Amino acid sequence: MNWTGVMPAMTTYFDTDFKVDHAFIRKHANWLLDNGCTGLVMLGSLGEAATLTFDEKVAILANTAASVNGRAPVVAAVSALSTHEAIEIAKAAAGVGCSGLMILPPYVYRGDWREMKAHVSSVLRSTSLPSMLYNNPVAYGTDFLPEQIQELAAEHENLQAVKESTTDVRRVTAIRALIGERLRIFVGVDDAIVEGIAAGAVGWIAGLVNALPLESVALFDAAAAGRDQEAFALYRWFLPLLRMDTVPKFIQLIKLVQQEVGMGSARVRMPRMELVGAELNEARATIQHALKTRPALPAAAVANR
Repeated sequence: MNWTGVMPAMTTYFDTDFKVDHAFIRKHANWLLDNGCTGLVMLGSLGEAATLTFDEKVAILANTAASVNGRAPVVAAVSALSTHEAIEIAKAAAGVGCSGLMILPPYVYRGDWREMKAHVSSVLRSTSLPSMLYNNPVAYGTDFLPEQIQELAAEHENLQAVKESTTDVRRVTAIRALIGERLRIFVGVDDAIVEGIAAGAVGWIAGLVNALPLESVALFDAAAAGRDQEAFALYRWFLPLLRMDTVPKFIQLIKLVQQEVGMGSARVRMPRMELVGAELNEARATIQHALKTRPALPAAAVANR
């Protein structure tokens, strides 16, 4: 599997009865790939995995893998309360045709390194799928330190990448200083992507890309190619939206952006609820201003999609 480029952490679309809408997910997945994304990450935090049953998760993975049909890798995020269930999700992902895994620490329990290493190692050993470690201490309370990531990489050949979401781009350079290019490093917070690429990241597990794939891919490509003026101009426009990825209601906000651009709905499963009142008005104002001032992308960026 080629760990590189812009891979959406895909949202999960629900119909008016709050059931998973597989037809829309197929449409959304292929639209993202048509617009330059290099892979799809399903069942992540943005995919509201915590609200999905085991059977719903497997159905989403099977539906997406069949729909994409080899066009690009489908990566299954593995998140669960127990290690046993995480292993079952990983095995199911392999069974329905996923290309890789993104392994999260367990929900709720914030264990020590011995316990977290055992959890991640158990999932890594459960399949031969290429895997990414997801490090997001802000959301999950578990921080995989560079030295610990080095230890996991030394012991598990199928650990091939890390999604670094500490919001500290110095982690990118710290990991590279220890293990060089042994792992492919992805940025996992939208408003640190340009800085992360400058530090050595080669990919982006992105949120706002669910609504704005052309702009997301153009930003990544410009930054990765060292076209600084182009990248910074696009980044300045994009940042008010990208910052929506780093707040507690990021799912509501990103789904709202999708709704505003006509590719999705703001519906979320409880306990999350859609934005209302002043909070909704403020978010809509930010979104509408961004859409009204949407920059014209370089012809090459559009022609390549």
